[in-house]
Amino acid sequence: MNRMNHIVIVIVAAAVVLAALGAGYWWGRAQSGSGSPATGSTGATSDDREVLYWYDPMVPDQHFDEPGKSPFMDMMLVPKYADEAAGGGISIAPGMRQSLGIRVVPAELGRLESSLTVPGTLGWDLRAEHVISMPVDGVVSRLHVKTPFESVRAGQPLVNVLAPRWSVALAEAGALDGADSASAQALRPAAQQRLRALGLPSGARAAGDGSIVLTSPVTGVVSVIGVREGEAAMPGTMLLRVNGTDTLWLTAAVPQADVAGLRAGTPVQARVSAFPGRQFTGEVEALLPDVDPDSRTQQARIVLDNPEGLLAPGMFAEIALQPERGKQEVPLVPTDAVIGAGERSHVIVRDENDRFVPIAVRTGRSSGGRTEILSGLKGGEPVVVSGQFLIDSEASLSGLLERLESTRAQDSEGKTGGKETARESDLHEADATVESIEDGKVTLQHGPFPTLNMPGMTMGFALANADVAKDLQAGDRVRVFVRSDDEGLTVERLEPMEAQP
Repeated sequence: MNRMNHIVIVIVAAAVVLAALGAGYWWGRAQSGSGSPATGSTGATSDDREVLYWYDPMVPDQHFDEPGKSPFMDMMLVPKYADEAAGGGISIAPGMRQSLGIRVVPAELGRLESSLTVPGTLGWDLRAEHVISMPVDGVVSRLHVKTPFESVRAGQPLVNVLAPRWSVALAEAGALDGADSASAQALRPAAQQRLRALGLPSGARAAGDGSIVLTSPVTGVVSVIGVREGEAAMPGTMLLRVNGTDTLWLTAAVPQADVAGLRAGTPVQARVSAFPGRQFTGEVEALLPDVDPDSRTQQARIVLDNPEGLLAPGMFAEIALQPERGKQEVPLVPTDAVIGAGERSHVIVRDENDRFVPIAVRTGRSSGGRTEILSGLKGGEPVVVSGQFLIDSEASLSGLLERLESTRAQDSEGKTGGKETARESDLHEADATVESIEDGKVTLQHGPFPTLNMPGMTMGFALANADVAKDLQAGDRVRVFVRSDDEGLTVERLEPMEAQP
């Protein structure tokens, strides 16, 4: 019962707020001196202006032929004048703007910085990996490191082997080094060349018991022990594997849509749950040419610093990347200022005549409450960020939005050479990379088409006409717009994305 009373109270409160808003809006129109807060012309009185119809500002799509009380709200209907419909913008008296909560801010030129967070897995840096093997016949006489993943330092003894060929070669080289004769000195380079030909590792030395001591080439971890004491080692036998730990490889799964902003050298910050509050730095070394067909992610190889040796292969990490978005500045507006979505987006701008007009825009990325405007604004325009939906409703009544859509249609017709194209509302869009163009077809590696419930993949599409792919080539990033009908999927438009920062 208490829950039902609460619901009733909420509904009544919402009705009271709407009624107050509508009454305030109507009162503002009456106080503006023209019977409407939005008028398309000035200098005319209500007595000599032609009325097209009456309407309730809270239900603007419903028109009435006679004045009177609104059937929806406790307020009087408002007239819509003929000169308002023909005007070039919506005029609102300055005193009314504060009452209606209308606020404008300039569109600022700038770059939208954004960070990308992706998961990753740590592994050995294979460039710091060293395999110690036997290129000649021998026997393992002693292991100094008997357990895997034991830490070692550079130059530390790892294993003693009995290898007659190495012993003889080392003895000859030692004898020649101690001789002072000219003939002995002439033979020294040949003795060293023989040691290299026999594959004697750098740092190896003879022990007192006739064996050869092999040492660690780097400071790190013995990750693999391939032999035991007393075993014979045939040529090619791996004795031990040593991995350096100063750096590790971090493999990150980057969404396909964000790969274009990554380059070799892009800085990276990584965090692992084992060390809360610690941050490990590194940089992207390369983007691997391998895309997961299920998750549509591409692997990035990151070299991560590990000077204290805290990190270990197999750990999961959370990676923060700063993709490069280009140096070009674009207008940035508050995200709340954008009305609509995709190709049908627009904003309300106050023009030089102090009127409010809708402007068609093409939006880019959004981050931190701001959205990129890729076309439609130049920067500096006063954009409405509060009360814009009330003005948008008035613009719809005045026919401004109809003219805006008509302009969009004409622009679209101009792009396609006057040929008939599908309506924007009938098109499905996604980001894609051009694979090839030939014989009136284009092969695209595209992301998902949400309106088709179609996942990302690589496939071929028919082109609506040859001009659709004009000036494009393999490797270009595009925004693809396709039509779906009984003949399948046809590409109606390909918009290059190179202009996007």
